[in-house]
Amino acid sequence: MISVAEAEEIVLSRVRSYGIEEVTLSAAIGRVLMEDIRADRPLPPYDRVTMDGIAILYSSFDAGQRVYEIADIQAAGMPQKSLNDSSQCMEVMTGAILPADADTVIRYEDLTIHEGKVKINIETVKYKQNVHRLGSDRVLGEILVPSARIISGAEANICATVGKATVKVAKLPQVMVISTGDELVPIVEQPLPHQVRRSNVYALQTALQQSGINCDTAHLNDDIEELHGALSEYCASYDVLILSGGVSMGKYDYIPEILQQLGVEQLFHKVRQRPGKPFWFGEKSDGPVVFALPGNPVSSFACLHRYVYPWLFRSIGMSRTELFAELGAPISFTKDLTYFAQVRLSWDRGRLIATPVEGNGSGDLANLSDADAFLEIPRGRDLYDPGEIFRIYPYRPLTLIS
Repeated sequence: MISVAEAEEIVLSRVRSYGIEEVTLSAAIGRVLMEDIRADRPLPPYDRVTMDGIAILYSSFDAGQRVYEIADIQAAGMPQKSLNDSSQCMEVMTGAILPADADTVIRYEDLTIHEGKVKINIETVKYKQNVHRLGSDRVLGEILVPSARIISGAEANICATVGKATVKVAKLPQVMVISTGDELVPIVEQPLPHQVRRSNVYALQTALQQSGINCDTAHLNDDIEELHGALSEYCASYDVLILSGGVSMGKYDYIPEILQQLGVEQLFHKVRQRPGKPFWFGEKSDGPVVFALPGNPVSSFACLHRYVYPWLFRSIGMSRTELFAELGAPISFTKDLTYFAQVRLSWDRGRLIATPVEGNGSGDLANLSDADAFLEIPRGRDLYDPGEIFRIYPYRPLTLIS
């Protein structure tokens, strides 16, 4: 067996790039941008009014004028008008271009308007107040969004502003998630006493979709010919295979042998960890990267977050910040293995607290719903104390943690 650190190093050494594709802006949310987005004109593109009110020439106010005749109105979307007489003012709306020959805006709240005349009721007015100046945010050609940024609503806003209806993003790999085992039946069927419904494939698929990775799914029985034929086809059609089950030491665990027959190089098999010790990893030089995860639901879910996610994110140019939490209760673990403890997360005045949620082992999928994350406890000790800091792998958004 190899250590968790060694397994991580090997997995990340096999990161691949799947190229670039151009997609519509609405389809780009959550994707990794692969081009710089530049300003196609200054931002803002004109002297922009930021308050509803009147526009004046400041020098007239500075000279003592307090009453103005309304010459016209400048609404948002109207071509620029001109304030030809400095003794007059022009009504202006938020978002409108500032009228020519005006330089200062006074809001309606500071005015009295009666029969086409405006009285300014304040004595302090700043030159160019309430005007968003041309090019004060960004200049023409300046990079607004750098390449490698994950596209959120903020980036979509900018892309739309500069006229980018389509953007270049990192291409996603074609992923197939496969469950194996004769004991598994479709979720719409009533299991016999010796059967269970398929669940891992849905857990893995949903978790991947939450991170913006779409995938196909399949189920294969523990039949050598069926496994060989299907996996041969999948190796020719997909960039990534994620299998669940069939990788341990049982007489029907055929996956490692069949993968090697298909030319998939085994890079490691078994990691010094719990859960997920039988994890198998390999790649085919002219085919997919293969993550063969243990079939127990907690094991496969932990391996997905600990190994598959980092590999996928690096392959599409996405970096993830390592997250840590403070242990909220003692953990005793005597095995010489790295332990991925299921924990419930909570916030305490800015500190992220991880409280262990005891379950009944790697087959206890119900316990996953009671927890929020895996806490990685390093091997080498028997007791881990409250207050110690360890790395976490959340499977719920931290924004939803109370």
